[in-house]
Amino acid sequence: MSADHQISPDLIIGADGLARPPWAAGDPLLREYYDTEWGMPVRDEAGMFERISLEAFQSGLSWATILRKRPAFRAAFAGFDPERVAAFTEDDIARLLLDAGIVRNRRKIEATIQNARATLALRDGGPGLAELVWSFRPDRTPRPLRFAEIPVRSAESEALAKRLRAEGFTFVGPTTMFALMEACGIVDTHLLGSHRRATSGVWTA
Repeated sequence: MSADHQISPDLIIGADGLARPPWAAGDPLLREYYDTEWGMPVRDEAGMFERISLEAFQSGLSWATILRKRPAFRAAFAGFDPERVAAFTEDDIARLLLDAGIVRNRRKIEATIQNARATLALRDGGPGLAELVWSFRPDRTPRPLRFAEIPVRSAESEALAKRLRAEGFTFVGPTTMFALMEACGIVDTHLLGSHRRATSGVWTA
């Protein structure tokens, strides 16, 4: 069997005949996210800001936890509108720390507000947030057959993290930024044989 037609033994074939990784094979919410959203291109400022924010909140937690709380996060953070979040005050921080619908972590809340302000600053004389993140797209994407072959960081994610920190962003480490790149389609780490492999329009194989 050629490399182009290999099917990962780590995939699960669902009742619908589609191959998914175990994390997306059971929970309906995760399956819907995997099938329709994860790995699809995000090229707008608000969308990229939301994903950077949620990746920061996910640190140390499961993505399922964040995904279930995403509607509450969107309500609490004004739809992740960078201009509105950048204007948050200490009163807003106090409000968020009392909001049981989100992850009540002061450092992550403060980082989201700081990152909103950094997002606005990028509008002046340089690439916007989404364009900046996409500028770190690698020349090649991983082609993992097994879970163990999926990297957790890359030279590009390290460079992106360094650049974002230089622009005033926080909670943007190389591992978090690689997860962002996966989620936004900048790299394709779908296992070979997954029904989502090479469906983003960014990568062809």
